[in-house]
Amino acid sequence: MSKPAPLPYRALHATHGGIWIASGDGEIGEVARGEAISAAAETPMIVLNAPMTGQRLGYPELSGLDLLELFAFVHPARFTVPTPAGIARTLGLHVPDSDEDAAMLLLEAAKHLLDTLQWEGWGEREGAWNSAQSLFRLRWPWAAAVAERIAKPAKAERWLFSRLPEWEDQPPRPAPRTVTMDEHRAVDRLETLVGKDAERREGQRDYTRTAARTFDPRPAAGKPNMLIAEAGTGIGKTLGYLAPASLWAKEADGTVWLSTYTKALQRQLDRETEKLFPDPAERREKVVVRKGRENYLCLLNLEDALQGGFAGRAAVLAQLVARWAVYTKDGDMVGGDLPGWLPTLFRRAGATALTDRRGECVYAGCPHYRKCFIERSARSAEGADLVIANHALVMIMAERRREDSAALSRIVFDEGHHLFNAADSTFSAALTGQEAIELRRWIIGPEGKHRGRRRGLSARLMDVASYDQAGSDAIEAANAAAAALPGDGWLGRIAEGIPLGPIEKLLAAVRGTVSARAKAQDAGYGIETEVAELDGALIAAVGAATEALEALHRPLASLRQRPEAVLEDAPDWVDSQARARIEGAMMGLTMRGQMLASWIALLARLGGPADPDFVDWLAIDRYEGREYDIGLHRHWLDPTKPLAETVIKPAHGLIVTSATLKGGEDWDAAEARAGAPHLDFAPERFEAPSPFDYAANSEVLIVTDIKKGDIPALAGAYARLIEAANGGTLGLFTAIARLKAVHARIADRLARGGLPLFSQHVDPIDTGTLIDIFRDDARASLLGTDALRDGVDVPGHSLRLVLLETVPWPRPTVLHAARKLANGGNAYVDRVVRARLAQAFGRLIRRKDDSGMFVLLSAATPSRLLTAFPEGTPVSRVPLDEAVARIEARLFSVTELGQQGAQSSPAETS
Repeated sequence: MSKPAPLPYRALHATHGGIWIASGDGEIGEVARGEAISAAAETPMIVLNAPMTGQRLGYPELSGLDLLELFAFVHPARFTVPTPAGIARTLGLHVPDSDEDAAMLLLEAAKHLLDTLQWEGWGEREGAWNSAQSLFRLRWPWAAAVAERIAKPAKAERWLFSRLPEWEDQPPRPAPRTVTMDEHRAVDRLETLVGKDAERREGQRDYTRTAARTFDPRPAAGKPNMLIAEAGTGIGKTLGYLAPASLWAKEADGTVWLSTYTKALQRQLDRETEKLFPDPAERREKVVVRKGRENYLCLLNLEDALQGGFAGRAAVLAQLVARWAVYTKDGDMVGGDLPGWLPTLFRRAGATALTDRRGECVYAGCPHYRKCFIERSARSAEGADLVIANHALVMIMAERRREDSAALSRIVFDEGHHLFNAADSTFSAALTGQEAIELRRWIIGPEGKHRGRRRGLSARLMDVASYDQAGSDAIEAANAAAAALPGDGWLGRIAEGIPLGPIEKLLAAVRGTVSARAKAQDAGYGIETEVAELDGALIAAVGAATEALEALHRPLASLRQRPEAVLEDAPDWVDSQARARIEGAMMGLTMRGQMLASWIALLARLGGPADPDFVDWLAIDRYEGREYDIGLHRHWLDPTKPLAETVIKPAHGLIVTSATLKGGEDWDAAEARAGAPHLDFAPERFEAPSPFDYAANSEVLIVTDIKKGDIPALAGAYARLIEAANGGTLGLFTAIARLKAVHARIADRLARGGLPLFSQHVDPIDTGTLIDIFRDDARASLLGTDALRDGVDVPGHSLRLVLLETVPWPRPTVLHAARKLANGGNAYVDRVVRARLAQAFGRLIRRKDDSGMFVLLSAATPSRLLTAFPEGTPVSRVPLDEAVARIEARLFSVTELGQQGAQSSPAETS
């Protein structure tokens, strides 16, 4: 190949503190916003994260040569923090000392990545030439520079789908052997995991001994060995339960399901298992991370995208995802090894369409079934020792397995303080416009101008229809009945007062009732009203909608039986592919039949006597004042009741554990959140306080002179406190509007002082990546909603100050009001708030040598809530000036270490 010409491009770097342009001759200049926009519009420029740069410029349509897209092509499935410093560290380049130097770094990184394409040792060469040619045809900005640097291979490259490995069927795994755990052997395994040089922690050893007992044979059916354990941060509970869990799995030849609430803990658990299985090949066999199917790349959707289903920028994304698919560990697009920032570069153009979010899977009828990432994960889990999953999936799996008489026998619920919320979501029902239109599309298939691979029942079950008259009649009846469901444009028709069909008319009546009764709420939230004293028009609409849903449920139920009859007496022409299509359709019919049944049961309650076990309400969902869904909702008053029946009682051994399981309350509250009141036996309890010295290393300050509702004063307080800590601040808000208002007032000010500020709901990048950026830069700060308190695991100096704008009171929803009434009134509210405060404070001290401060900007914080903080933690009520002085005295000096980044290990967390 001839030597490529030098890159003729300049680089543009924009922050809240300024804008710089660098050229290949080494010249760097700071420019005004207008000049930068003009330059970027005239000539393509190298940028790092075009959407983020465009937002900083106030030019959202900015395009150019995005360095992150080039990185994703050259190093698919490789992690990097998407900042100049992060890219520099990943590529082994000099980390820029200033924003000005960062502009030149973009040019250096681009040259480095393009040079990599010509290295003999480039490990991701396979498939690159074909991808480059496809991207060239799509006019990808980097295509010309990439294509001229990749030599055409001597023989044709294999297509993506021929390179992926196939999974193989395995015989069913026998039931686990009955073994009794030896506590001493469990402790021996723990010592092997922590290492001989590790500090001996008696609390961790006691935890392991107690946890080992849950793996013994259960005393009776419906009475598993159950442990409820609070192990304070620093005890080492993760290895504490991994030791007996892995030992039982080995000796009993069984599977232990390790369940978490957040992806951060899933990743941590996955890393910890490296100590159990250092050999990567053995680890792949013994440990599986299992997620819901909507997290994985769907190969059939990808094939459709690559063959013309996507256009423009979405087609470029599909090509980059195809590059990643060859090198990914497991095909997980959400929290796996696909960079979280990659889909956001394309402003969500097509990313969700590459997963199975619509229940479109045809299972064994798919030509890529034997290579499917989802199926490989499911089959690998059957033979694994340890399966890492989230609470919702474990609950769904437990419910399905119970129906098949194959219960999940051993489960560990880490982050057990979220078990109640996970059950609340899993065991709920909602009849909404969005859910109903998806069901219509699944049954009828493409309508009007819609294209793609979406297929209706007629296409899925053509084998049945052509052979079985009863099945053909049922398909025809289902298609006719599905026409009563909402169609395209349903939301607009309801807003205009011209709904079509019984379900749209029901939703229109719901909208009218909610609008008339609901109190005005923050525009970021929806509005709702309880199901009570409904008027005649709504009740009439409910009756017509119920008849329509029942008319649909009948043919679907019949269809569920017809394929079975066809397969039992199959004609010769029903080959393996036809059988696979039929079996896939049967699975889909079962799921949708269950959903329809829950909708019919929900409507049956309206206008009749209330069911004391449930809470029903009507809602209009909105985002920033814009309606996007309307519906009826049903939740259990106490969702741990179905949890106990479907998950706990069928199990043999179960651990519910957390660092904040009690949340500053007594054991009765912890047991209530774990479902114990619905059991006819008493779970065992274990408690080990954190070994950390909170009195010496932390402090809680309640600022007394910030007036509620004074946004300028609130913003000023945030700015002063972040400056006092020299960054390293996690700021939590209970309202998105206030978050945006504060960010707009302080971002430029902080950036000019060398303190980058990032924010949820403002920066066009996913939350996981924002946390990665925050962790990587000790002078950065991150703003987010109150829910962010559960997803941040940042040990070390990068997080040293947590700010709360107010007490995190629960939103006054219909569901909250019902639970408050049933659980002691204000005492229930206090329990919820204390649990939230405990979780937020828990973000602060993650390791023995961590130091930090927690500030509440609410003078009216009730003293009764302060038991949420660890015993011994100093709590003071002070004016803002004193809070600033205390933070400067304690925290400012520690950030000098942060100039090198925060690459700390979470070894002593959780």
